[in-house]
Amino acid sequence: MHELFNLVADLSAERFGAAACAAARERAEAEGFRFETPPAGDGAFFAWIDDTFGGSWSSEAFVSKNAAARANDGNYAGFASYEPQGLAFSWLRGAARQTGTGVFGPFGVVPRHRGTALGPALLVQALGALLQAGYTRALIPAVGSEKLVRYYERHAGARIAERFDAAHWSAKRYRTVVLASGNGSNFQAAIDAVERGDLPLDLALLLSNNPSAYALQRAHGAGIAHSALAWDRASEPRAHYDRALLDAVLREEPELVLLLGWMHVLDDAFVNAFPETINIHPAFLPLDQSRDDVVFPDGTVTPAFRGARAVRDALRAGASWVGASCHRVTLAADRGPVLTRTPMRVAEGEDEPAVMARLHPREHAILTDAIRRWVYER
Repeated sequence: MHELFNLVADLSAERFGAAACAAARERAEAEGFRFETPPAGDGAFFAWIDDTFGGSWSSEAFVSKNAAARANDGNYAGFASYEPQGLAFSWLRGAARQTGTGVFGPFGVVPRHRGTALGPALLVQALGALLQAGYTRALIPAVGSEKLVRYYERHAGARIAERFDAAHWSAKRYRTVVLASGNGSNFQAAIDAVERGDLPLDLALLLSNNPSAYALQRAHGAGIAHSALAWDRASEPRAHYDRALLDAVLREEPELVLLLGWMHVLDDAFVNAFPETINIHPAFLPLDQSRDDVVFPDGTVTPAFRGARAVRDALRAGASWVGASCHRVTLAADRGPVLTRTPMRVAEGEDEPAVMARLHPREHAILTDAIRRWVYER
């Protein structure tokens, strides 16, 4: 699939009014589903989205209104988001801004419940809510397959309004500096994604504060410029080192900075100089940046485990879940807006190396998704 489609559905009382919504809901209820409106800030609901659909949608659902349904077993079976606030995707700059247009999505149904009455019912509930809110059209954005286009045509009367060549987002390569302090497995994942053509990055420099970091060897093997800039704490003031670090990155004039296992808290001057900075952190961070706890899919609540040893801290606390998150870097450490995240259960008796070995592939996936989202927002 080399195109993305923005679809538009005309909202009418006949198709999406109260009677139509009730009829669609009754058909799904007859198959054992029950509908609900998740409370704003329901952490378990958003964590379920991450656990079920890959970690890219919860931050979008978090800034939206949501309809959801549960199956007979009490577990969530599907959801539909609508009327988001503050999203910056480039495909929301055209038809989405036309008067009377409300935005639909993301939208997901658990695989085993696809093909039932649930999906169409959730779709109608969300579009009906947009109608009730006063919108006359709904934008269904960034549809990525002909099969889904036909689905929305059939169940919402939607039509293609805008087309986007997926190559548009890879036409420009974004100059990127990576900061890493250790093994660099996430750096390698970025290298591999660039080589596959999945990410349009120009990896200009790998900079490490650890001269022994294996990430430097990864950069050498990939033909990427690399340098070590260590801080001699015994003889060099912190402010002097921070200035040297800032100058080293400024010389590269990056459009994006990636912190991939970077074990040094950046000072305010660096964060202000590079507002387009993304960090990957080995913990499941809350979508609400002000919270110090986080909720997992089964309702378990743990501390947010910000800081340098997140997995170790989680295991010492006896946590049954861990995770990873990619977030924008702000002046508050590990509190920037979350782009992607993934939860992971801890198996009985697992130690830190075993947990990290299972967590790394998840980190690689959400890193690629987070960078791709950043590109889509350009």
